[in-house]
Amino acid sequence: MNEQGKPAPVMPGEWLGMVGGGQLGRMFCHAAQSLGYRVAVLDPDAQSPAGAVADQHIRAAYDDPAALEELSGRCKAITTEFENVPAASLDILARASVTRPGGHAVAIVQDRIREKAFLASSGVAVAPYVAVTRAADLDDAPDTLFPGILKVARLGYDGKGQARVATRAEAIQAFHEFGGRPCVLEAMLPLASELSVVLARGVDGRTAIHPSAVNEHRDGILAVSTVDARRAGEPLSARAGAAALRIAEALEYVGVLCVEFFVLRDGSLVANEIAPRPHNSGHYTMNASVTSQFEQQARATAGLPLGDTGCLCSVIMLNLLGDLWFDAATGAWREPDWAAVLAVPGAQLHLYGKAQARPGRKMGHVNVLGETLEQARDRAGRVAAALGLELAS
Repeated sequence: MNEQGKPAPVMPGEWLGMVGGGQLGRMFCHAAQSLGYRVAVLDPDAQSPAGAVADQHIRAAYDDPAALEELSGRCKAITTEFENVPAASLDILARASVTRPGGHAVAIVQDRIREKAFLASSGVAVAPYVAVTRAADLDDAPDTLFPGILKVARLGYDGKGQARVATRAEAIQAFHEFGGRPCVLEAMLPLASELSVVLARGVDGRTAIHPSAVNEHRDGILAVSTVDARRAGEPLSARAGAAALRIAEALEYVGVLCVEFFVLRDGSLVANEIAPRPHNSGHYTMNASVTSQFEQQARATAGLPLGDTGCLCSVIMLNLLGDLWFDAATGAWREPDWAAVLAVPGAQLHLYGKAQARPGRKMGHVNVLGETLEQARDRAGRVAAALGLELAS
């Protein structure tokens, strides 16, 4: 402990822990190791992307008592790469190690019903909604919520566990198709665009906010994120950053989080959801920011000062799904033409080390940099053409 009674920073050379072995954990490992840390990853998958590059891979379930004891015994500070880790596991780890974010914050975010209530209580606008725990809740839902979107309260992501419902009857049918699990019903709003904010908050309460990214989703999965360096300080981005900061402070959050917003046609902002971790839309920071979201996560986890979030250039991030490995003309799976991608100036390729490509599976991303947004768009178009990828809807 330091003289203020807070845990002393974990210095390079020590161990940091990561609960979760996916691509976000992999990129955290790279960032933490570049700072001089050793990283232990807890994940049950023997072929996990993070486990493949970690200094130690503890292959066990996220709630395995012996594995949790081993992780906390080795690592002075521990973080997570996904929101569905059992919050109770984070609480157990916190008994012996610094755990950032804490279980209380993750518990709120991993349940949409609690998340919506929390956002509203924080003074951040959300779409009109009702909690649905039984079919009768849909009978009583206001007519103004139709057409709407029914979303399962837990374990829904990338468009999974969601259904657009035009009528009350469709909502009840979807609720039963979801197995009667708790849900939220949200009104569909007149959207102009979607954007997200990635920020970090340190143990001392200091914060660092990355410029917001404008996002395009396809089939519920992020496809393209765009950041115009010349417009990073515009009022809309500033308002989104301020709202995200209010959320982080209300959660007493320590670490990196992302808040996704809807921008309505009248220019107002509505918070959609919180991710208590680095985010797909923040991948642009790996090449276009002074400090990436993953280095920021390592700094916050260790209790070190946060890094500079200045945007170095304009950038377009293209998400690479497993569908790109399938050649529709031949009906065969094959490796995309990475040489053609890397021949484009400003193209920075990041692959996640996953052994098998599957439709909808996140396999990597490309950050395409430009001195101007126009240059980044032109280059991104060339990358997309090389991959047979549609750039704009």
